[in-house]
Amino acid sequence: MEHTLFVIAKLFMTALALVIAYQAYRGYQRHGTQLMLYVAFGFALIGLGGLLEGVLFELLQVSIFQAGLVAALVAAAGMLSILYALYAPNP
Repeated sequence: MEHTLFVIAKLFMTALALVIAYQAYRGYQRHGTQLMLYVAFGFALIGLGGLLEGVLFELLQVSIFQAGLVAALVAAAGMLSILYALYAPNP
């Protein structure tokens, strides 16, 4: 039961991150603000990082440490993209 709840929580987190990424991308399309594209990319990476961890661990039988490391690196890259969007000068 705990495993199922964990999988559901990961999928919910991934779905939320991808919805936010989609909304940020729509904001980029409407307003043409390049920095919103970085926000969209960052949230997409954060969401896909969580999904990637599950795929690596459950389907490809990678150790939980390695799967978690890959997920953390992908999520960190997403956060760096969002951080860049927050601190970059607005053109």
